[in-house]
Amino acid sequence: MSKRRVVVTGMGIVSPVGNDVATAWKNVVEGNSGIGPVTAFDASAYTTRIAGEVDGFDAVDAYFAGTDTPDDERRSIAKDFKRMDPFIHYGIVAGTHAFRQSGLVVTDENAGRIGVAAGAGIGGLHTIEGTALELAEKGPRKVSPFYVPSSIINMVAGNLSIYHGLKGPNIALVSACTTAAHNIGMAMRLIQYGDADAMLAGGAEFATTPTAMAGFCSAKAMSTRNDDPAHASRPWDIGRDGFLLSNGAGMLMLEEYEFAKARGANILAELIGFGMSGDAYHITSPSGDGAELAMRNALHDAGIQPSDVRYVNAHGTSTPVGDLGEAKAIRNVFGEHATKKGQFAVSSTKSVTGHLLGAAGGVEAIFSIQALREGIMPPTMNLVDVDPEVAALGMDLVPNKAEKADIEVVMSNSFGFGGTNGTLVFRRV
Repeated sequence: MSKRRVVVTGMGIVSPVGNDVATAWKNVVEGNSGIGPVTAFDASAYTTRIAGEVDGFDAVDAYFAGTDTPDDERRSIAKDFKRMDPFIHYGIVAGTHAFRQSGLVVTDENAGRIGVAAGAGIGGLHTIEGTALELAEKGPRKVSPFYVPSSIINMVAGNLSIYHGLKGPNIALVSACTTAAHNIGMAMRLIQYGDADAMLAGGAEFATTPTAMAGFCSAKAMSTRNDDPAHASRPWDIGRDGFLLSNGAGMLMLEEYEFAKARGANILAELIGFGMSGDAYHITSPSGDGAELAMRNALHDAGIQPSDVRYVNAHGTSTPVGDLGEAKAIRNVFGEHATKKGQFAVSSTKSVTGHLLGAAGGVEAIFSIQALREGIMPPTMNLVDVDPEVAALGMDLVPNKAEKADIEVVMSNSFGFGGTNGTLVFRRV
């Protein structure tokens, strides 16, 4: 059985750099950081007191943006949203924006062929923390009956299915920081092999909660440049000292090519490759071998050569070990092609967005597609003194300023705790 082609027809984003694709992309290209002091709770006792929070976001207003909606429907959605964790808000809004951009109309005939694949790396910690405190203070009778459905990870997918009448596959893969990439890749597989004709896919996260921040602080995984938040995330720089937690969502509308073409859809890009792997090494420290294998698998799946790739949107979190391991893996995969200025480049948009954990792969897939469409490689900001071991690899890291390029194929990497890896490859259409 030959695999069916899969294309992207819609994109939706909620992020520290903007809550629509145009705004977020503009800020990423211009290098405008979304990192600032934590406002979600009192972080004064924490070693890391900065993060990438979502600003100017009202879930109900964002959901109905650009629509003419009756008041009773708006009140109904507002009532629903009060019973949901913020990560679900982010995922629903990003998914809805991607769905609406696609122009896909759900009917009785096609509803069973349209599905959702959307997860989170951590899920409803905000709700879990609040409920645990309420239980301790007031007892079990005061726990909300909506506690479980307001916090479990699959409720981004579940609610998108309900709101838009999508009766096809409804799944929520969870793989730490590779979550969104894996959901997008597995949605691609479902379309390729005939289980669906269209899928909303990606991830969402609300991670700036007291216990999550405390856990990552205890692990000494995050930057402590609290007095200079805009320059704290600095992938491949010799002064990097950890990542920054961020919130948001990134969702794609994927469709089978002929299905999209037949209805006259505006095709944004083609998803041509997906690769996965496991490090089999350590729960938090990457081996580099797994990253290399995921990229090789994605290239093989796409049926292309390393020399066909012009730009890689790296996982690039700004950790000392992870950044170096990924850089070496990229160099190993792409060989001498990786050193050819004007033919290949790598950058990390986490330098301005921070790390959105389970949403990162969705957000970065959007930036990768925008790079294809606009012919612009977004910069790695705050790259002042390149780590000598990275510099020795000879790759263009797009330091501090976006570069124009004729881009035909892009790659997007996502790697997570547990040694779980995912790589997506997109091609211009």
